[in-house]
Amino acid sequence: MKDIQEVIGYTFKDQSLLQQALTHSSYAHEQHKNMKYNERLEFLGDAVLSIVVSDYIYKHCPDLPEGELTKLRASLVCEKSLFDFAKQIDLGSYIRLSNGERRNGGNKRPSIVSDAFEALIAAIYLDGGVEPASRHILRFVIPEIENHRFHSFKDYKTSLQEIIQKNPGEKLEYRLIGSSGPDHDKHFKVEVCLNSNVIGRGGGRSKKEAEQQAAREALELMGY
Repeated sequence: MKDIQEVIGYTFKDQSLLQQALTHSSYAHEQHKNMKYNERLEFLGDAVLSIVVSDYIYKHCPDLPEGELTKLRASLVCEKSLFDFAKQIDLGSYIRLSNGERRNGGNKRPSIVSDAFEALIAAIYLDGGVEPASRHILRFVIPEIENHRFHSFKDYKTSLQEIIQKNPGEKLEYRLIGSSGPDHDKHFKVEVCLNSNVIGRGGGRSKKEAEQQAAREALELMGY
């Protein structure tokens, strides 16, 4: 079995942090020792994971409004995703469990394995700082974000155009109605008009995003 440090590409200066991250409470209690286990690390790892993911998607998904960013982050840090990430490095096989927990398949239980994944993040963070912790997280997260973009992006402008084109003679027009904020942090407001009648409004950090949100509102108001 390969050492987990080889698998994750990080060597701990303090090996006890790695040991703690991979120790389940059942193992510590079975040993009848004052042994540290991974629940406190899991708490910290959850926070580190959230800030790293939030920072990355905020900077690299500029066209997503706040609500979509929140949904994307939630999908990346949920138990199911963490369990999938952990399976990529076979983390379950490295977790120290009590004999009973191991017999009951604890090393394949999503709650146990995903918690250990968060604890491992915290251990890396405490041992080496935010940079190695971030690298470890993003090796799993970035491919998921790209996959999400491929499957989930909705081009509301194209959808609206296709609906309007079914009625020859109808004309769509997007108008910039305002902008605010400094140059590095602009917020644009756009309205979409059908034959000069406003059918939707939207805002965003770019004109493109604002147009997409205006088209989305128009579609919703039209019942699509």
